[in-house]
Amino acid sequence: MQLGIVGLGRMGANIARRLMRGGHSVVAFDVNSEAVAGLAKEGAKPARSLKELVDLLTPPRAVWVMLPAGKITEDTIDSLAVLMAAGDTVIDGGNTYYKDDIRRAAALRPKSLGYVDVGTSGGIWGLERGYCMMIGGDKDVVERLDPIFATLAPGVGSIEKTTGRDGRDPRVENGYMHCGPAGSGHFVKMVHNGIEYGLMQAYAEGFEILERKKDDKLPEAERFDLDLADVAEVWRRGSVVSSWLLDLTALALAENGKLDNFAGFVDDSGEGRWTIEAAIEEAVPANVLSAALYDRFASRLPQRFADRLLSAMRAKFGGHVEGKLKP
Repeated sequence: MQLGIVGLGRMGANIARRLMRGGHSVVAFDVNSEAVAGLAKEGAKPARSLKELVDLLTPPRAVWVMLPAGKITEDTIDSLAVLMAAGDTVIDGGNTYYKDDIRRAAALRPKSLGYVDVGTSGGIWGLERGYCMMIGGDKDVVERLDPIFATLAPGVGSIEKTTGRDGRDPRVENGYMHCGPAGSGHFVKMVHNGIEYGLMQAYAEGFEILERKKDDKLPEAERFDLDLADVAEVWRRGSVVSSWLLDLTALALAENGKLDNFAGFVDDSGEGRWTIEAAIEEAVPANVLSAALYDRFASRLPQRFADRLLSAMRAKFGGHVEGKLKP
């Protein structure tokens, strides 16, 4: 299948690569011409502009926009709406606010343009591991694009089958799900990221409790100089708290147990705030998720070990670069 991709950053370029490895044809565009040229050497068809990208695609076209949420994505989709024709589809795979998806889909519908929102999880590891995808949009459009999603998804892998799922959508077990109408995919991904904040915070706080057990302010008999890399490693093996985030924590601690290569400035990229806003709108108590978000705000002040660990995890799963501390 043919797909246009706009945005060749950490995830966009690897999405293109995974698709090409799966036999799909990719037309690629980015404002960074070097990124386009680099991907062209790997087999993508290069485009020098959005117009050229659309012209190089065969109708019915599909263009995946993989850009930061906000004005740049909004402007790109507005431009594509002018260039594309009835029957074409715009896919937003970034971390867009779900209410923007609902508005965009409604705006594109009179032009007979499809709109699909894809909450995409996998970070810098997605090229090899695949991408977990939460998809919103009209059923017929999503089904037409299924070859794209099936190739990007991680597949069943070695995860044990859940009992009682007979007769349910088999795509879910392959790592992608049609959640419902436009906006639903990004809504599910938004809550996913809110939960991620809470999980990361729990690990960070727990490991700080372990790390401070050697503090000389404690009675000598109660001080333990624990090897945190080994603690993380043993918890990976059979523990109820094992997870991919713990795997990445173990990796970071094995590389540098003090984590002094991180300042501990922990950004929030929007989804955590939006999750709390949704909780408020729905009158759902979200104590843990709220506290995790607020701790990220606190991380931009004088630093703690927990904040350095959060920075380490974000770097490991998504290649995120730390922001600068306020003076």
